Amino acid sequence: MRKRAEPAERKPEKPLPGGSRSRKAPAPAPGPGRCAWRTWLTWLVLGVCAAYLCAPLLLRLFPAIMHHAFFSHVVRIPFLTDLSRPEDLSLNHTVNLYLTSEQGVTLGVWHTVPERQWQEAQGKDPRWYEAALGNGAPVIIYLHGNTGSRAMAHRVGIVNVLSSLDFHVLAMDYRGFGDSSGEPTEPGLTTDALCLYKWVKERSRDSVVVIWGHSLGSGVSTNTAVILQEQGTTVDGVILEGAFTNARQETAHHPFSWFYWRFPWFEYFFLDLVNENKIIFPSDENVKKMQIPLLILHSEDDPVVPSHMGKELYRIAKQAATSEKNVKLVLFEAPLGYKHNGLYKDERLPGIVREFVQSLK
Repeated sequence: MRKRAEPAERKPEKPLPGGSRSRKAPAPAPGPGRCAWRTWLTWLVLGVCAAYLCAPLLLRLFPAIMHHAFFSHVVRIPFLTDLSRPEDLSLNHTVNLYLTSEQGVTLGVWHTVPERQWQEAQGKDPRWYEAALGNGAPVIIYLHGNTGSRAMAHRVGIVNVLSSLDFHVLAMDYRGFGDSSGEPTEPGLTTDALCLYKWVKERSRDSVVVIWGHSLGSGVSTNTAVILQEQGTTVDGVILEGAFTNARQETAHHPFSWFYWRFPWFEYFFLDLVNENKIIFPSDENVKKMQIPLLILHSEDDPVVPSHMGKELYRIAKQAATSEKNVKLVLFEAPLGYKHNGLYKDERLPGIVREFVQSLK
């Protein structure tokens, strides 16, 4: 008969104080919430990586994506804002109006009168505002950048600064932006700006009229100034804020493109699509032709349009300038933190703009 194996002898456990014996506690199992969170985060990271890797192919397959990305007009921020009521944004000396740029295209526009007319403007209708355009005060046509509407905070900020200088301000949403109808294209945006300029000139008599373009609006401004010049009309002055040299260079240096700068065939997948969508905005070529006073404003810490583009436009314009053409560049130091949209906060800005406009009279 086999002898049954004796059970292994256990070592006696060390007694704990009070006579109880120690026992190793089992490791706690990970809770279901922690596992779910880690899984969700992993899939999120993988999804972002996949999107970045697939983006070049998607752009090539669907070139219209680049068109929408460049203009970003479908982003209707700020949300839930009634653009027909500028008084909701404390613009109490502003009237909302609509202009017809061409058949089927209606443009939403705000006309803000000089701040000194604030009380007089209360309760007045659009006809009073039209008549006020001829009171001799300078007029600024403000052409904003991509994304959102004329109600964005930094755009309202610029309107308030200019109104405080006793200027009229006309702020427009291009076709496809805000409450304006239509779909944006480069020729379309330029047509809209020309429409507003001509509407203003018909009512402003001999007042100084300046076109102010920010970011995308800088390209629209130089296009508009050159076309008017070719038609025999000279704009009194142009102010470019956060301006790019041309659409291709702006796309190449945009922060959303940094991931792809070393991507094989970067130009084919990205930059060539800008041209294929007929988005040029050749401000570098336009400033060579513009024989009008030009003021360039740029923040040195601008991450969207690097300040070297503003400097390049200044260099080109200065090189092409005649003795009658006044070209000035003002850079705002990086530590101020204005970036792309914050120049309206600078205390020096009103004085800089006032001096430029007064030089046009």
